Amino acid sequence: MEDKKASRSNEDTVWMTSAMLKAYSHPLRRQILRLIARRGFLRAADVAAELSVPANSVSFHLRTLADAGLIEEAPEKARDRRDRVWTARKGALNLGGPENPVADETLGAAVVGALAEDHADLVRRVLAWTPEYVSGRTADVHAAFTQRTIRLTESEFDAAMTALNEVLEAAEKAHDDADPAGRFWQLDLVAADDTI
Repeated sequence: MEDKKASRSNEDTVWMTSAMLKAYSHPLRRQILRLIARRGFLRAADVAAELSVPANSVSFHLRTLADAGLIEEAPEKARDRRDRVWTARKGALNLGGPENPVADETLGAAVVGALAEDHADLVRRVLAWTPEYVSGRTADVHAAFTQRTIRLTESEFDAAMTALNEVLEAAEKAHDDADPAGRFWQLDLVAADDTI
């Protein structure tokens, strides 16, 4: 999920519908979405094997994600007409804001809670790894924890977030997918001003 203001320049931005919110609030569906984002294209059997979930359950969740508009079929990747291959929809998803209030406030709150749970899991993983690095037992970088306090106006913060998103998009486009050293990095940016 990207902040509305940070992604204003992205023409592919979509405001989440109630169906999207409901689909995204389910933890297995979020796992499926992350897996598809990592792999680019997947079949139900691939997802089932990777997540150790029954294939019929995965098929149900894939249909729910597709019906909600969070994934789409990629027929060009299919082996034949019966083969269903899925890919993530392109563009940023935004929950809501003053100009486009959330479609369903209860579902919106559930999605925010789910994102917070995902973020807490990421923080736990970083904290479990950090002692290995700071003690010198490993030199391999697997995480980063950066905290910075800066004074900006709302428009300056908006510009900084837009620039950060552009840098990340450029890095992703420049990456060679054939490079075996490539890894997937989960990046959660959390920011709050001193008024909340």
